[in-house]
Amino acid sequence: MKQVVITGTSRGIGFELVKLFAEAGHKVLALSRNEMPVLDLKLENVHSLSCDISESSGLDKAGDYLKNNADSVDILINNAGALINKAFEDISLEEFEKIYKTNVMGVVGLTQKLLPFFHKNSHVVNISTMGGVQGSVKFPGLSAYSSSKAAVITLTELLAEEFKETGPSFNVLALGAVQTEMLEEAFPGYKAPLSAKEMAQYIMDFSLTGNKYYNGKLLQVSNSTP
Repeated sequence: MKQVVITGTSRGIGFELVKLFAEAGHKVLALSRNEMPVLDLKLENVHSLSCDISESSGLDKAGDYLKNNADSVDILINNAGALINKAFEDISLEEFEKIYKTNVMGVVGLTQKLLPFFHKNSHVVNISTMGGVQGSVKFPGLSAYSSSKAAVITLTELLAEEFKETGPSFNVLALGAVQTEMLEEAFPGYKAPLSAKEMAQYIMDFSLTGNKYYNGKLLQVSNSTP
């Protein structure tokens, strides 16, 4: 049984990850602004916590829960993400900052908060997007989202180097098109070849075993464009 922390669990891939880990017998701390979708599942060994990881109060809330209920964290999946589909010339600075606050600073803040709980074999899996990969196809309207996810890729590589002697391991998955609410926001009407549950299964399997083979690596998980 692993102690797993997952962010962005109210819908899409994060929601499916919670169910898959619970079904496999692991303990899950599910973090999201909206705790109700996971609470309504009434799953054993799953605790759903309403918190905003882009705010220090939300990070403290998650840290306090772990102090009282877990000795260590085996897996952290930084899945939460915010997206705005808007022409660059129309995006306000406040809107741009909001995307970065969730997609970058949320990852930084939660990872720092969980450092005391990690051990040598812990695995941090950051979720990025193909749009954040250098040289990949880019799409208008996604300047804030894709550039913030590119920052997550480089951050992952840096943290793997910084903690290579002590752990945890850090890897990042750049996802292609998956049928989620966020995909609909980015590409209205587009039908993806993979469901949220199918991608969640891949991410779960990778989080459990991928750090045996990879550290500081970007894996492109995509069979289509976008």
